[in-house]
Amino acid sequence: MNTSTTSIPDQKKVGMVSLGCPKALVDSERILTRLRADGYAMSPDYAGADVVLVNTCGFLDSAKEESLQAIGEAIAENGRVIVTGCMGDEAEAIRAAHPSVLAVTGAHQYEAVVEAVHEHAPPSQGPFIDLIPQPDVKLTPRHYSYLKISEGCNHSCAFCIIPDLRGKLASRRIDAVLREAEKLVAAGTKELLVISQDTSAYGVDTRHESREWKGREVRAHMTDLARELGQLDIGGGVPPWVRLHYVYPYPHVDAVIPLMAEGLLAPYLDIPFQHASPKVLRAMKRPANEAKVLERLKGWREICPDIAIRSSFVVGFPGETEDDFKYLLDWLEEAQLDRVGAFRFEPVEGAQANALPDPVPEAVKEERYARIMEVTERISAAKLQERVGKTIPVIIDEVGEPDEDGDIGATGRSQADAPEIDGAVYLRNVPAALTAGDIVSAVVEDADAHDLFAAPA
Repeated sequence: MNTSTTSIPDQKKVGMVSLGCPKALVDSERILTRLRADGYAMSPDYAGADVVLVNTCGFLDSAKEESLQAIGEAIAENGRVIVTGCMGDEAEAIRAAHPSVLAVTGAHQYEAVVEAVHEHAPPSQGPFIDLIPQPDVKLTPRHYSYLKISEGCNHSCAFCIIPDLRGKLASRRIDAVLREAEKLVAAGTKELLVISQDTSAYGVDTRHESREWKGREVRAHMTDLARELGQLDIGGGVPPWVRLHYVYPYPHVDAVIPLMAEGLLAPYLDIPFQHASPKVLRAMKRPANEAKVLERLKGWREICPDIAIRSSFVVGFPGETEDDFKYLLDWLEEAQLDRVGAFRFEPVEGAQANALPDPVPEAVKEERYARIMEVTERISAAKLQERVGKTIPVIIDEVGEPDEDGDIGATGRSQADAPEIDGAVYLRNVPAALTAGDIVSAVVEDADAHDLFAAPA
């Protein structure tokens, strides 16, 4: 009697290169989660992938160049490449540089990306071949996760083309956001990083519509969202570290500071001030209320003394004079921000700022960039020095191997440090049982301009 067996074919594999901001990383996670549900496996390298996705960044010309280089590398290493993301709106430029790309789709066009993968690497297995459902794909460590609450932006800043790339503000339903957050915490997330183009404007487009959550009505509003996220439990009644990013300083931001003082939110705000000179802010088409902001910073620190404020600033914007720049430096001395990033102004194709008069020479941009970094590093070093001798909570990102004396070191972050963009806490003599994601108490022993050095309390 002849018998034959039918073997299940190997899964098609997809590789992913994700460039740009955390919002793009969340897009990459969503695409890969959908593809895995459709029967695809993930490839950790070019060689093992049937097709490679490159999620591009198109915010600055330098980012576009990096995206084109990444596409070229993927083509050289694999040959079968699908392009998506913010630069996907410039399909002609991508195809001019790399004619062999299989497909090009724009930002958050999830369905189009999946269709392109299906076309060029048809799934060899059906979607539900596993009896046990697979968890969502995460591109960050298990213990922290980005929580994207909206797409797009209603601002029209002169230096930015984000509304052109990602459209106007489109907020997610509040119950969907909270359900995702609850699921992430249940899967081991200890730190939630709330991201969007404009977190403070969450729900404006839906008139802050209410949804039922846990038997109560909750509005699509930043303060309601923050309060509800602070009710989540990572164990023992302890809330996760909830970190708010891209927060424009609208008046209602004042309402989240008491939540930080209560321990429901991490005492951390990421506010994109961009400049302080009223003249430059007007040219940027941004709110020019720098004096009132200083008063509010003082008030926030009175309510929550541990609050850490991070921001970013542009130097060399067209028309920026030496007086404008000195105004910014004086403002920074008074504001005493905890974490500061600075960027030299860079023209972006399609941005209104390109048409402004009086461009700042490159040599002047470099000189101003060096000066602002010197000032902000000095402020950061002084503020970190004030923490020496204090006991602080630290979330562990990585645990090292024992040295020749058997001592084990670890790298973590305080509540003032967001992953990838801020400083670190370097711990010595940690217990062998310590693992990534643990939150421990540590005594700060030393500090430099960016990082803390500590030992377990």
